[in-house]
Amino acid sequence: MKIAILYGPGDLRIDEQPLDSANLAPDEVWVQTQITAFKIGTDRGNFEGAEHVPGAPDYPRWVGDSNLGTVRAIGRDVRQFKVGDRVVSTMHHQSDYVAKASPNLVKVPDGVHPEDAVFTKLYSLSAHCYHKALFRPGETVAVVGLGTLGLGAVAVGPLYGAQVAAIGNSDLRLDMAVRMGAHLCLRSDDPDLAAKLDSFSRGHGIDLVILTANPWPAYRTAVSIVRPNGRVAIVSLIGRGEGRLDFNPLAMENFYIKGISLIAVSQADPQLFPATDLDAGQGRHCAHLLSLMAEGRLEPKRLVTHRLHYTRIAEAYEMALRREKSMMNVVFDWTDA
Repeated sequence: MKIAILYGPGDLRIDEQPLDSANLAPDEVWVQTQITAFKIGTDRGNFEGAEHVPGAPDYPRWVGDSNLGTVRAIGRDVRQFKVGDRVVSTMHHQSDYVAKASPNLVKVPDGVHPEDAVFTKLYSLSAHCYHKALFRPGETVAVVGLGTLGLGAVAVGPLYGAQVAAIGNSDLRLDMAVRMGAHLCLRSDDPDLAAKLDSFSRGHGIDLVILTANPWPAYRTAVSIVRPNGRVAIVSLIGRGEGRLDFNPLAMENFYIKGISLIAVSQADPQLFPATDLDAGQGRHCAHLLSLMAEGRLEPKRLVTHRLHYTRIAEAYEMALRREKSMMNVVFDWTDA
């Protein structure tokens, strides 16, 4: 198989590695990749050599976690898949793979466009921001940070019954948020941000802030705009690649006195799914999102700005390193690998 391997900061290569697809275990499947998607924020940090994230692999390491492929062979005990099925998974930027037939592999219904389906796993994380924070229909939500995960949160919010305000630092990204269903779009440096959000919520305040951006100023915005006793669902790696803080992240006026809840969107919530059933819970998220895609109500492909051959992966990472705001959803074609 061919696989993208990051050997160190800025050193991304396509390697060839052995893959035994002819001798599957009874519970394994062999999948050939059609396309993969680029998780720009997280993988950019790895590419530029930002500080090591606990639990992340050392160099050399794989990259990517959004894969759409076709099942080419199955083990004798596999019942949930058949040859020819399309599946999405968190496998990496690679031409094919052998994996257990687990909840991490989700079957894609007929009629779902591949450029929608490949973003299912990423959008399931956006959806989990709502679920982990115990979102209730009718609440006002502000999404801070308009990368792939942020725009995913903007897109699924109205489908769940949220009134969504998108907050970013790029007019281009705010235009994208409008296309994905945001009810209000505001720049993070708007001097009237608080007043506009108060008007948007009809004086009630922002019930839930979903924070998808890493910089500390984005965190500061999030805890400033959430209402007293509100929630901030954090799916970003706050402070990654940032300098020292110039403020107290748990200042009394924005944390203790307001009584807000800071929620890490990283594991299953035992109130929603058993702690040992994280993959199954994510599988349910994915199945629901795929049904919305099949109905044409959720279309990540609307934000695909770059379609590249897999041999140009390093070029895409360089673009991300330059933080080109025109770069949004990126897909890599592996069909001739």
